[in-house]
Amino acid sequence: MRDLKLFVKAGLRKTGFELRRYTIQTSADAQLMRTLSHFDVDLILDIGANAGQYGSALREHGYRNRIVSFEPSSTAHAELVRHASGDPAWTVAPRMALGASPGTAVLNLAGNSVSNSIRGMLPSHEAAAPDSAYFGTEEVAIQTLDSLAPEYLKGAHRILLKIDTQGFEDAVLAGAEACLHLVTAVQIELSLIPLYKDQMLFDETSARLNALGFELYSLYPVYSDERTGRTLQMDGLFVRRDLAGS
Repeated sequence: MRDLKLFVKAGLRKTGFELRRYTIQTSADAQLMRTLSHFDVDLILDIGANAGQYGSALREHGYRNRIVSFEPSSTAHAELVRHASGDPAWTVAPRMALGASPGTAVLNLAGNSVSNSIRGMLPSHEAAAPDSAYFGTEEVAIQTLDSLAPEYLKGAHRILLKIDTQGFEDAVLAGAEACLHLVTAVQIELSLIPLYKDQMLFDETSARLNALGFELYSLYPVYSDERTGRTLQMDGLFVRRDLAGS
């Protein structure tokens, strides 16, 4: 039996897949789902939802409570609406970006769409992922989470704020400081090297969230340079300091 398992695993690896147990020790998805259950999260704010990949993964892995998704790209937003349709617990906000203050901005459109950003892309990013190069722009409205909180946070008791905005995370946090006391945990993209102009890196983001009362709880690898194996980005889960030890 052991030889058969090794044979199957080796065969799968040759096709680019890997077979492993679905446990919190081997799967970031399983670890996140355990955390959501542990803290009784009943609302997830999906900032930078793209076409709904994060929300769809949550549903696939068993999360059934409310999701509210925000996405600025017109093409991705249309796909997001399609993915969320028919799910009464998944709300898609009107197309907008979230930032530090209301206004408008130019969204840079990337070849792979998940790299769309208001911030300029640096050569380090494009070198690691040539398909991410910008090819166009579109204007987007910006609102703050603080201004939207009365509408979208109403009735929630335990909230996860997920921020995946390709270098614009500091602006999202700046526009959410008045409502962050209502948030149980923040899942945020952490870059180890500069990939976008003026973005916060790992240490600065960690320090910012620590100052806001959150401590690092989990890390999930997200993006590595295929040429070198270097980890470029991770997702960090930060939990309110008074709850993290519970």
